[in-house]
Amino acid sequence: MNLHVRGLKKSILSPSGTRQVLFELEELSLEAGDELCVRGNSGSGKTTLLHVLAGLTTADAGRVEIAGEDLLSLGEAARDRVRSKYIGYIFQQAHLLPALTALENVMLPLEFGGFTRGEAKRRAEELCERLGLGDRKQAFSRTLSGGEQQRVALARAVACKPKLLLADEPTASLDEESAEQALTLLREVASEVSASLILVTHDRAVASRFERQLVLGRAS
Repeated sequence: MNLHVRGLKKSILSPSGTRQVLFELEELSLEAGDELCVRGNSGSGKTTLLHVLAGLTTADAGRVEIAGEDLLSLGEAARDRVRSKYIGYIFQQAHLLPALTALENVMLPLEFGGFTRGEAKRRAEELCERLGLGDRKQAFSRTLSGGEQQRVALARAVACKPKLLLADEPTASLDEESAEQALTLLREVASEVSASLILVTHDRAVASRFERQLVLGRAS
């Protein structure tokens, strides 16, 4: 799976009512297994860029090609199809369903993706064990610690073996030790499923772990 971005431009409406360019990206390409860290100060457009790459929002101009399909030329239903097939997304907040267990949260995308319940359960259990959640998989998500919730979110994001993994500040709410563990796990799991990884952060220590970086705005 390849990701190719060309001539991407996104603007927002300023308080004065004029259009203000948030970011412009002339060209970006990632192959299977590539890693990219996107960094920048608050308001520089990091999260918006991820949303555009995931097809959650549109841009003013440009192309975002995933596996040969241009997301920006597709309708909402078609973007949903491409996203469910190729993309895993880890939000800043875990966004788990509180009425479901950790295991059931991981099973959700698998069942939506056409797996039988038995197949979904086996795959989810495997991921929970892999991410150190074996003894917490039957716990309701609302009872999990912040680090455990992030692990469940990671398991959910990679459950269907996406080709592109997008992570928005996945370590922001964690202490230093938990952040280090989460980052290591994220990169390991991305490698295991041969996914390209794009990680957004404002943390220079996290960014320093990545050889390839994209800076939006004026990062400190």
